[in-house]
Amino acid sequence: MKIAFQMDPIQSVDINADSSFRIAEEAQLRGHELFYYTPDHLAFEEGRITARGQTMVVRREQGNHVDLGPVEKVDLADYDVIWLRQDPPFDMHYITSTHLLDKLAGQTLVVNDPFWVRNYPEKLLVLDFQDLTPPTTVARDLETIKEFKAKHGDIILKPLYGNGGAGVFRLDANDRNLTSLHELFTGFSREPLIVQKFLPDVSNGDKRVILVDGEPVGAINRVPAAGETRSNMHVGGRPEKIGLTERDLEICAAIGPLLKEKGQVFVGIDVIGDYLTEINVTSPTGIQELERFDGVNIAAKIWEAIEAKL
Repeated sequence: MKIAFQMDPIQSVDINADSSFRIAEEAQLRGHELFYYTPDHLAFEEGRITARGQTMVVRREQGNHVDLGPVEKVDLADYDVIWLRQDPPFDMHYITSTHLLDKLAGQTLVVNDPFWVRNYPEKLLVLDFQDLTPPTTVARDLETIKEFKAKHGDIILKPLYGNGGAGVFRLDANDRNLTSLHELFTGFSREPLIVQKFLPDVSNGDKRVILVDGEPVGAINRVPAAGETRSNMHVGGRPEKIGLTERDLEICAAIGPLLKEKGQVFVGIDVIGDYLTEINVTSPTGIQELERFDGVNIAAKIWEAIEAKL
């Protein structure tokens, strides 16, 4: 097959951690042809969806992990699969790319389905599963956020469309910084904030569960560094081997059918203790760590699901 990757610059990825690299590597092993472009080179041209990019060959050799061909413009309708893999922030640039890729429906399989990526951002889809999530409020209004904090005491405050642990704050019952943080966030952004009740179980780790076509295939535990609330690996969280609990399977059974129905082939959910906190559909990570811990080829499972759809 002909496979295109819409992603952030591949030259700078960590080949031992990046999920896009691992997916591309597995596609190449299966005999598929690879093409790479960044989202700023996606275009709508008089009815055609085009991209200016390069053919790509990957290898597991850090610093020399990709060979790129000459720059060329291609018609993406000529491709079998397009991977939507750039990282958030989930801003209008990101949203516009999903609208353009939507135009390929019926011609090319886009993974994950861009219509539902746009309508199911990480921190909003969980709001449909209140029985699985900690107490949560989404608001820009300071008084509403203050009322939530007064009720729950110890909270997590974060940007609604952020990623990688950036801008995540824990405000305990004695904290005096809520108003200042609200001023900071609203001073540079028009977006709401999301606040959740703090879950002490995060000290034991924030579990990333991987689902392929709606089915759980394994999990890794991300343990916060000493003195840190955030467990994201981008900010020093340590990955550990862990299994799936009955509660994890219950959560996956509740959300899996919807993810499968909406074309979300590769999804990573975050679970702290017994609670679902995020459903990551834009550019989830974690498959390389999971493969090392469990010895299961998750990238192959992803490609098997895609090939079955075609």
